[in-house]
Amino acid sequence: MNEITITPAVVDVLKQKQVADKTLLLITDDAGGKYSLQGGACSIGTKFTIVVLDQPDEEYNVRLKNNAGLSLYTSDYDVYFLGQGLKLDYQKAMINLTNNGQLLDNNVLVAEGKTILAAFKQGIFTNIGNC
Repeated sequence: MNEITITPAVVDVLKQKQVADKTLLLITDDAGGKYSLQGGACSIGTKFTIVVLDQPDEEYNVRLKNNAGLSLYTSDYDVYFLGQGLKLDYQKAMINLTNNGQLLDNNVLVAEGKTILAAFKQGIFTNIGNC
């Protein structure tokens, strides 16, 4: 089973953003997924985003069991980059993601899924490029 520990500080941030009660996705933001605006060849597996949805997305059907009771999902593709012992924490005004003590991303973003999809329709991408 895919599990993640979410610290109370992260839950507080999500509550402040008024998204803790929404469907959330934890994605690898590498320009390879439906909601991925950033990334490129050098960033695969190093940038992550929490995507906020109004309802579940069937393409992201891997539930991430968590201690905070959040409705948090990912995809089979993204699981490959997450690993075991996942933890979301909030330090120095940033959400960071670790697995088994290894830092995966020290600045996990929180973004609205509908805003991301609207940006795609307008041809907007960020930080995409090759090394």
